[in-house]
Amino acid sequence: MTQPYEQKSDLGDAVTKHREFLFPAVANYYREPIALVRGEGEYVWDEQGNKYLDCFGGVLTVSLGHANPRVNAAWKEQIDKIAHTSTLYANQPQSDLAEKLAEITPGRLKKSFFTNSGTEADDTAVLAAKLATGNQEIVVLRHSYAGRSATALSSVGHKTWRPIASQIPGIVHAAAPYCYRCPFKLEYPSCGVACADDVEDIINTTTTGKIAAFMAETILGVGGFIVPPPEYFPRVAEIARQYGGLFISDEVQAAWGRTGDKWFGIEHWGVEPDIITSAKGMGNGVPIGWTIATPEVADAFPGLTFSTFGGNPVSCAVGLAVIRIIEEDDLKTNARIVGDYFHNELLKLQEKYYCIGDVRGMGLMQGIELVKDRKTKEPYPEAVLRVFEETKRRGVLIGKGGLYGNIIRTGLMLNSSQETVDRLIAAFDEAFALC
Repeated sequence: MTQPYEQKSDLGDAVTKHREFLFPAVANYYREPIALVRGEGEYVWDEQGNKYLDCFGGVLTVSLGHANPRVNAAWKEQIDKIAHTSTLYANQPQSDLAEKLAEITPGRLKKSFFTNSGTEADDTAVLAAKLATGNQEIVVLRHSYAGRSATALSSVGHKTWRPIASQIPGIVHAAAPYCYRCPFKLEYPSCGVACADDVEDIINTTTTGKIAAFMAETILGVGGFIVPPPEYFPRVAEIARQYGGLFISDEVQAAWGRTGDKWFGIEHWGVEPDIITSAKGMGNGVPIGWTIATPEVADAFPGLTFSTFGGNPVSCAVGLAVIRIIEEDDLKTNARIVGDYFHNELLKLQEKYYCIGDVRGMGLMQGIELVKDRKTKEPYPEAVLRVFEETKRRGVLIGKGGLYGNIIRTGLMLNSSQETVDRLIAAFDEAFALC
């Protein structure tokens, strides 16, 4: 049995000041929040010197490990040249990264727009779709997440993330492809993928019949790593285009090899998007957001626009370094191999612990849905909180999500090994035994 760490409980200066000087909405994990002060590879250390295996990566963002020396080398080299230009001037890292992205994205995607976050990337995509089509309405999914701007929050499919002041018109929500909790009470595959047909019904009953776009995460991240059935995206992309809209593939969490073997989640379903958005793992912790579109969509965007920090030369140099490391080390393959091993180990835990209702994910994007009863599927968020505290005591950090707060999310580094998985599984095993 792995012995829990002897952890000090003093909250420390950073947490104390956080509580006094930051918005209360900037919430922290754990009963006793921790302040991280150092990271190296898969590990982080808090103010008290406690060491943790980071199995969430800053919400699937630290894709190649903390303080990765090859990433840091690109960062430091660019800082010594020039750190800021704004989009009013061209810079070589931005141009080089845009060229590389046109090379690795599927289909006819070619022209990029760089911003600072996934929120801005999705906002850019929505605006681009409206300008390119001349239509105004957007179809999104329940259980989805798109960020924290007014447009993004109006797109979110969770009541807990949607402040009333954020709402803007013209965004409608279709049923999510959530097979474990099918909103139509059907079973796959006899369901005929009714959730895909619901997109057409939503368009016909809640819009003008002409949409600007259908926008969806390829795997619903905050929703709890909801993975759609294979027929879903080909069908909904077809429906969107039938009603005058574009297909926006939100890859903020699922990109950069995380799902295994492919650069982007949507490639697993053989669908060519009109627009892709991403952020997070693209910068390994350096802020960057990105929207890429086909030439005709990009060319319809207004001729005068500006982003102070979009296309920042440091962020773009880091983004290009991340892509090159993933290529050179074949980390897309590693994500599939280690991810398959991880998924199988989680299935063994599901056989052992009745509270694990569902295990799902692709590659190194694996989730565990906890329930009080497997027949009723009543959510069990209390168990998630207990597992959180127990894994933390064992020096392991994880994530959570889902509409009901009952889903454990993990985001191992793309260069993680089976040994990393074994340590996480051991911590899970001991934590679930106490639930």
